[in-house]
Amino acid sequence: MKIGFDHEKYLEEQSKYILERVNNYDKLYLEFGGKLLFDLHAKRVLPGFDENAKIKLLHKLKEKVEIVICVYSGDIERNKIRGDFGITYDMDVLRLIDDLRAYELEVNSVVITRYEGQPATTVFINKLQNRGIKVYTHKATKGYPTDVDTIVSDEGYGANPYIETTKPIVVVTAPGPGSGKLATCLSQLYHEYRRGKVAGYSKFETFPVWNVPLKHPLNIAYEAATVDLKDVNMIDSFHLDAYNKMSVNYNRDIEMFPVLKRIIEKITGTESIYKSPTDMGVNRVGFGIIDDEVIKEASKQEIIRRYFKTSCEYKKGYVDNDTFQRIKLIMEELNLKQQDRSVVTPAREHSAKLKQLSNKNEACPAVALELHDGTILTGKSSNVMNATAAVVLNAIKYFANISDEIHLISPVILEPIINLKLKTLGSKSTALDCEEILIALSICAATNPTAQVALEKLVMLKGCQAHSTTILSRSDEQTFRKLGIDITCDPEYPTESLYYNI
Repeated sequence: MKIGFDHEKYLEEQSKYILERVNNYDKLYLEFGGKLLFDLHAKRVLPGFDENAKIKLLHKLKEKVEIVICVYSGDIERNKIRGDFGITYDMDVLRLIDDLRAYELEVNSVVITRYEGQPATTVFINKLQNRGIKVYTHKATKGYPTDVDTIVSDEGYGANPYIETTKPIVVVTAPGPGSGKLATCLSQLYHEYRRGKVAGYSKFETFPVWNVPLKHPLNIAYEAATVDLKDVNMIDSFHLDAYNKMSVNYNRDIEMFPVLKRIIEKITGTESIYKSPTDMGVNRVGFGIIDDEVIKEASKQEIIRRYFKTSCEYKKGYVDNDTFQRIKLIMEELNLKQQDRSVVTPAREHSAKLKQLSNKNEACPAVALELHDGTILTGKSSNVMNATAAVVLNAIKYFANISDEIHLISPVILEPIINLKLKTLGSKSTALDCEEILIALSICAATNPTAQVALEKLVMLKGCQAHSTTILSRSDEQTFRKLGIDITCDPEYPTESLYYNI
C-alpha cells in the first residue's frame, strides 16, 4: 500500500498545537469529534494514518488530560447501533472506558444528555454507578439555540450540575454525533467562569480538513461518510472575511457560529478570540499529508465503499431514499463508477458464472478478495461453508503455497460442527460462516502442520479489499473487520427468507 500520510509528523504537530492553545487558559475544554479509537475512515482516506492516532496523542499528554464521555439518552432508548462494531451506544460507552483506561487515561465521568427519566437510560445509569463510575445528567438546555440570555443563566446552563475536574485539558467525547458534547463543554465554561476561572473551548474535528480544497476528494469522502447526517462542506465565510484566507468547514458549524460566539462572549464577558469556526479548531491533520495523489485515490475508493454501504443500508430500511440519492450524486460528482473498485467485477462475474452452471434463477453468492500483490481470488457458497469462509481459506492457501486440492479442515471435524449447528442448535443453514470455519481450522491446526501454516497466514489479510455479491451477515462483517479486510456488498440478500436471512 502506498503511503500518503506521515503519522509521526502529525502527532508531533498536533500535540504541540494543543499545548499552545491550553496555555491561554486555566482549563481547556476540548470537544473531540469523530472516533477517538479505531478511526477506520481516517485510516482508509489517509494511508499511513494510525487508526488510534487520537488516543495515542492523548496518551502523550496523559498527565494533563482527563476524559468526559457524553451519550444522548434518546440513543440509549432506541438502542442506536455503532455500525463498525455492531454494538449499541451504551455498550460502546463501556468499551470506550475500558480502552481509555488501557491507555492510562483518566475517565472523569459519563454525562447523560437530554435526560428525562427514560427507563432504559436509568438502568444504564445504575449500571455505571454500581461499577464506581461517576454519572451526571443534563436536561435539554432551556432557550437553546436562539435565546442567549436564557441559555447563559441559572435556568439554562446553570441548571446542569457542575462536573468536578482537576486537569488543565478536559476532553469531551462521545460514541457518535448528536451526543451533546458541545452543550456539555459550554455548560462547564459557564460554571468555571462563575467560579472565577478562565476556561476555554476548542474543537478537535478531523474532517473536513480545513486546509485542503473544498472539492478535494478527501473532503468529499467526509460528505459521503456523513451522508445520513446531510452534512455539506462549505467555505468558511467568517474565516475568509477575517483573514482573507480560504478554509473549509461544514454547514452545521458555520450556521451555528454566530450563536456560539455570542454564547461564549456572554459567558466570558469579553469579546471572543475566535473570528471563525476554523479558529475554534485545533486539527492539524492536513499537515501530515505527504503525497496528495495517494490521498486522492484512497478517498475516491472510500467514496465508492460508502456508496455500497449506503446502498445496503437503504435495502435494509436503515436510511431513506434521499440519503441514497445523495450518495449517488456524490459518486457522479467525481465521475466514479461501482466497477472502479477492483474487486467488484470479478465477484459479479464469478457469481454470474455460478448461476449459469446451476441453471437456477436464484442468487449465487460469491466473494472476490484482492491481495496486496494485486492477485484476485474468489470464493463461492456451498453446503459446507459460505462464500466469505471459502475466499478466506483460498487466500491463506495462496499465501502458504498450499495446493487448492488439499483440504485444510478434516471432514471428521466439520461433520460434528454441522450436526451441532443443524440438529442441536436448530439452525436453518448448514453452511458454516467465516468465524466458524476459522475455529474449525484452528482445531485442525493442533494435529495438522499444514493447517497450522495456513492459520499463521491470516495476518497477511490485513488491509486487503473484498466485495460480496450479496449482503453479509453481521457475524461475517465483524469477522472481516477483525481480520482487517475492507469489504463491500451488493444490495442483494442471499435468500428470499425474511427472518432467517443470513
